[in-house]
Amino acid sequence: MAKKITKAAQGSKAAKARATAKTSTPLLAGRAKVRDLSDVPAGGPDLPGKGRYVYCIVRSDRSLTFGPIGLGKKPSPVYTVRYDDLSAIVSDVPPGVIDPTRDNVLAHQRVNEAVMREFTVLPMSIGTVFRTRDEVTAFLKSAHRAFSDVLDKMENKLEFGLKVLWDREAVIREIEEQNEDIHRLKDEIAVQKGSTYFARMQYGRLIDTALQAKSKLYVSEIFARLRDVSVAARAKKPIGDRMILNAALLVTRDIQDKFDARVKALGAAHDKLTFKYTGPWPPYNFVNIRLTLDRA
Repeated sequence: MAKKITKAAQGSKAAKARATAKTSTPLLAGRAKVRDLSDVPAGGPDLPGKGRYVYCIVRSDRSLTFGPIGLGKKPSPVYTVRYDDLSAIVSDVPPGVIDPTRDNVLAHQRVNEAVMREFTVLPMSIGTVFRTRDEVTAFLKSAHRAFSDVLDKMENKLEFGLKVLWDREAVIREIEEQNEDIHRLKDEIAVQKGSTYFARMQYGRLIDTALQAKSKLYVSEIFARLRDVSVAARAKKPIGDRMILNAALLVTRDIQDKFDARVKALGAAHDKLTFKYTGPWPPYNFVNIRLTLDRA
C-alpha cells in the first residue's frame, strides 16, 4: 500500500497531531513475543545518536516489548513509549530520514501486523522519527484526545484489500451477444466491403459505453453483497484495463470469517471475475494522522 512519508519531530522540534477516522499476503514470519515490563521504566534510556521510530499507536498503559522485529539489517528491538493509557510502538534508529525502501516498508508492516494481533492499532506514516523518548511522550500527550477517539472508532476492526479483475474479452463477447445494436453492427462490419472506419468507430464507442455500464453494475453488486459483512468501504482507482474494483474494506474481527466466505461466494458466482484480497491489515486507509511541527 502506498503511504504518505512524514519526516517528523527531528532536531529541536516537537510534534502535535490531529487524527481522524475516514468513514467511507500477510507478511509475518512467525509470531512476535510480547513481554510485559510494567516494572521497568518505559523505553529505557535515550541512546546517543539514536532516534525513535514510531510504527503505530495503541491503547495500553503497560510497558511492553515485542522482540527484534523492527527496522534494520539486524531487526531492531521493538518496545513501547507510554503516556497515560496510550503507547507508541517504537524502535531505535539512526537519526535522519528513513527512506521508504522495500526493506523499510516490509519492516514497518511486519511490526504493525505483529502488534495488531493483540491490539487495535493506529498505523503511523512510514518515516515518522522523533529524536528522544520525551518527544514521543509529548506527541502522545498533545493528541491524546484525538488518538483516543479514533481508537474507540477502530476498536477490533481490521482492513482487507479487495481487487476484482475481469476477463475483458469474455465480457465483450457477452455484450455482443446480448446487445442487439452492437451485434448487428458487428455483423455489418464483417460483411461490409470497402472502408469500415466509421462503423468501427461507432462499434468501439458502443462497446466502451457498454463496458463502463457493466463495470458499474458489477461494482454496485459487489459492494451491496459485502455491506452486511463490513463496517465501511473505500474505493480506490483501479489499475490497468482488467481491474474494475480496487477497494479497502473495514471489517470487525468477529465477522472476518463471514467476510471471507462472502468474497469466496462472490467469486464462485461470477466466472468472468477474479477476486483477490489481502489482509487482515491495520486500518491504513481508514485512519488519517496528520502531523504539524511546532518549534519547542
